[in-house]
Amino acid sequence: MKIFQVSTLQALMLGYTNPVITVAELLEHGNIGLGTFNNIDGEMIVLDGVCYRAKDDGNVVVAESDRGVPFSTVCTMDTVEPIAFGKCGNVEGLKAELNNIVDAHFGLNSMHMVRIDGVFDVVDARSESAYRSMHVSLKTILQKTQKSFKFQNIKGTLVGVFFPDFMDGINASGWHFHFISEDRKNGGHVFEIVMRDGRGFISKINSIELKLPDEPAFDTYSLKQASEKEIEDVEQGNSNSISNNKES
Repeated sequence: MKIFQVSTLQALMLGYTNPVITVAELLEHGNIGLGTFNNIDGEMIVLDGVCYRAKDDGNVVVAESDRGVPFSTVCTMDTVEPIAFGKCGNVEGLKAELNNIVDAHFGLNSMHMVRIDGVFDVVDARSESAYRSMHVSLKTILQKTQKSFKFQNIKGTLVGVFFPDFMDGINASGWHFHFISEDRKNGGHVFEIVMRDGRGFISKINSIELKLPDEPAFDTYSLKQASEKEIEDVEQGNSNSISNNKES
């Protein structure tokens, strides 16, 4: 089993938001995953072979097949035994439970993709609108365009990816989640959750195919400049640090 990744998180953090491949090309490499779109125009959720785009109001649409993808991580999830989850009061608790599962199967130095279908009291999430830029950091872009929102008493799916610490920069180390509602109408990048119960599937992955941008502009980025702190703030940080909130 293999993860297919478009570009690197370091490149995205430093502002490389040009399309590398299209949505149609991405779906040739996986049926589940997450990412974003050209110029950071919304959050991506790939589920059951369909690519969805969560817009800056939290509403979800099916992404056009020719829409550009600057960064994404997908795989084809194998059929695996489901894992039952009980009530989980916050996202850190969910990460800890997932880490225990991964550790029990000797997988902390491997990549993992997880799908959790559940009932949620709260999903605190974000998305953003397009911002055309060159060498403008992702953190700066999100300060201009990000909107956060809370979904309450909602059924839906968490799609998550885990990268080990030694791969930090290729992607964010640890767990990173996106959410989409059961009716496929709402979603976004997840900051916090309160889960009533859930049913999950985890796939361990020991191979990665990395598709880097072809254009010369990619080589103008010094990919070591984005700090671990900045990555944590953007990928796993607090939604209150950047933008307006609304409830749905």
